[in-house]
Amino acid sequence: MKFIFIQVICYYANVTAERFYQQINSINVQNSFFNLLTEPSQVNNHSRINKINRYHFAIKAYSKRIYIPPAFCCLTCPLQFSSDLLHNMFSHLLYRSQSKFKDMTFKKFIAVFLISAACFTGGAWVYGKYSNQDLFLANTPVAPSVFKMANFKEGTSVTPLTDFENAAAKASPAVVHIKVLKRVAAQGYGFGNMSYNDNNNGNAAQQVGSGSGVIVSANGYIVTNNHVVENADELLVTLNDKKDYKATVVGTDPSTDLAVIRIEGSNFPILHFANSDDVRVGQLILAIGYPLNLETTVTSGIVSAKSRNIGINDRNSDSPIESFIQTDAAVNPGNSGGALVNTDGDLIGINSAIASPTGSYAGYSYAIPSNLVKRVVGDIIKYGSAKRAYLGVMYVSDQMNDAVRQKNNIPTGDGVYVMDVTPGSAANQAGIQKGDFITKINGTTINTGTQMVEKISAMRPGDKVEITYTHNGAENTSTAALQGSAGNVQQEIN
Repeated sequence: MKFIFIQVICYYANVTAERFYQQINSINVQNSFFNLLTEPSQVNNHSRINKINRYHFAIKAYSKRIYIPPAFCCLTCPLQFSSDLLHNMFSHLLYRSQSKFKDMTFKKFIAVFLISAACFTGGAWVYGKYSNQDLFLANTPVAPSVFKMANFKEGTSVTPLTDFENAAAKASPAVVHIKVLKRVAAQGYGFGNMSYNDNNNGNAAQQVGSGSGVIVSANGYIVTNNHVVENADELLVTLNDKKDYKATVVGTDPSTDLAVIRIEGSNFPILHFANSDDVRVGQLILAIGYPLNLETTVTSGIVSAKSRNIGINDRNSDSPIESFIQTDAAVNPGNSGGALVNTDGDLIGINSAIASPTGSYAGYSYAIPSNLVKRVVGDIIKYGSAKRAYLGVMYVSDQMNDAVRQKNNIPTGDGVYVMDVTPGSAANQAGIQKGDFITKINGTTINTGTQMVEKISAMRPGDKVEITYTHNGAENTSTAALQGSAGNVQQEIN
């Protein structure tokens, strides 16, 4: 009976030591002192114990035939003991019990067990205190796995590379919903529940369209697209906080498809203009607006191209200005006039058009660059209309192919080829002649006519401009004042 009791105790003690061994080994605790005490002969002689232990440690000290290596070793170095030592303590006891304790009485065994257990507990407590770990409660695996669960837990240290939240939160309050209203007879047709009537004179102002806008001043000036407001009898502006305001048109500029409207009030949230010249292809952006008559909607994408000329403003102006920022952010009807912002939440463009065979988003959208928007808005607020500056050159279309160039004897080269120069214009004053190539405007390299028009259109009449051009292969740089007439003309050659 005594033998069975001892066997059971030793077995569970061995299991406990095994778990302790795994815990210590998982954090790579090593003790060179005890490695010197290895007894390989015992490990080789007892295969059952060898399957449990890596090493077999012991200090054999016999006193009245009591086998006491565990207590001695734990007392020798309580702060640096190895789990292998405790493991071997119970392994030796198990081995002795399997030998029926021929040379060890039950009282002696109990004495050894209690002393060893006390040393084990005390040493583990001290070690755990110094290593900030609870060795009795820890349940870490023997070897940490490289595989992790894919679920996300709040409070983890994983940080997204780009934070769209802050940009959206900063920009959204300054983007408004513009509802276009037309007055019709009371008996006329309607548009479901979308009518708006604030009087009893028999005429109802019904919503016939909608768009978006961006508040650019705290006293209520809003920039939007000309095509959003051009046919409106009334405008109703709804802010991000759901408050409604009647708006009036301050001025429009069909050549850029921009318009400025105003609502009465003060301390409105605004968006700040960023420098659109700093925008780069591949840059992350957000488009914010009210598509399809929905509430505030934010979509993301990248800048896929700059200085795009898509010919969409030709229908409203004889001298259109197009130098769009092309993105792949989802933009739909109703987004027109909304904000294109960078990841800082600053305005880099006004969404204006989409390339689509269906009328809805199909992959690309186009925004008017903020530098041009800033100039036009400033002019309309100050003068009531846009004051456009001109360089005074006739230049070759960007879409002209090599066959047409060769047919008309137009040479190739870096920059914009000048077909002709208007007398008295800024270009004429700078010394530019027919056949020259304009390569830089204010130090910025120019490769296309669209880029040149964008740079000039962001300035006002009277502004000084530095023009770099090549004449007969020689580079020249001159400064001239831009004119308010004698414009840049894109020469169409077939």
